[in-house]
Amino acid sequence: MISFASGEAAPSFDHPLEMLSACHGKIQRQLGTLQKLVTHLPAHGCDQQAQQAAQGILRYFDTAGQFHHQDEEENLFPTLLALDVPNKDGVETLIDRLLAQHVVMFAAWSDVRAVVAKLAEGVNAPLPEALVEKLTGSYTSHIALEEAELLPLAARLLSPQQIMALGKCMAERRGAKFPSAPTA
Repeated sequence: MISFASGEAAPSFDHPLEMLSACHGKIQRQLGTLQKLVTHLPAHGCDQQAQQAAQGILRYFDTAGQFHHQDEEENLFPTLLALDVPNKDGVETLIDRLLAQHVVMFAAWSDVRAVVAKLAEGVNAPLPEALVEKLTGSYTSHIALEEAELLPLAARLLSPQQIMALGKCMAERRGAKFPSAPTA
């Protein structure tokens, strides 16, 4: 059976950098499900398990996955680029590199999405391993870069107010309520 439930509680919007990191774990789990689907389909076709897995993958990448990229491109990256820091060129280079990776990831997802959408509808379609590997590889290297460089950089450079503003934007994007500060 293809399973993609994790049971892990996600951080809240008042910890947006941790939320971005937790999203990486969810992306990796979805990619793992996608890889399982590649091996499942030749033996079982587009059965109910495959269809449900495809629906879950679509739902994730079309909603939470898109929100994640918007969080970065519309909020985190511009906030970091607006900072007056000694290594501004390094920050700009990192963000340019991440944005270039986003382009590759979106193109890879578009190719995979076309097949996964058919599977989600119950249409038996081959899911080429090469497409899945291209998507998985692009996300794997991107996540590694964000975990090793982007998120530690943001934690170091952003003020508590900037982090709170990021969390509020992330909550608004999802139609969620931002946690209110405890009253004294």
